Amino acid sequence: MDLTTTNATQIYKVPITDDTSVPPTASTTALVKSILVSEDSNNADTITVTITRDNVSGDPEFSVFKDKAVGAKGTVELLTQPLVLQEGDEVKATAGTANRLHVLLSVMEIT
Repeated sequence: MDLTTTNATQIYKVPITDDTSVPPTASTTALVKSILVSEDSNNADTITVTITRDNVSGDPEFSVFKDKAVGAKGTVELLTQPLVLQEGDEVKATAGTANRLHVLLSVMEIT
């Protein structure tokens, strides 16, 4: 996904199952195996990645990476271990500058 603005952009949301179906649909858990970020404008930049939890009251958003540096024409793998997400959780990315960064997630969904 190309981050074309400096606003938080949803890059993935764990599907929400239909609890009214008969038989009930199993809930979904997602394993984010990789978050790759590349910079394509020949200018260093930063990225912030947050998770918004669907089932948390109060402040459901927290930072996974805050102002993580990405070098000019560089690619960075953000994860060293899988990230486990629950049904309805959202991954959002915010670029320091618009139109410089691309984000690619590798996700395995388990139902």
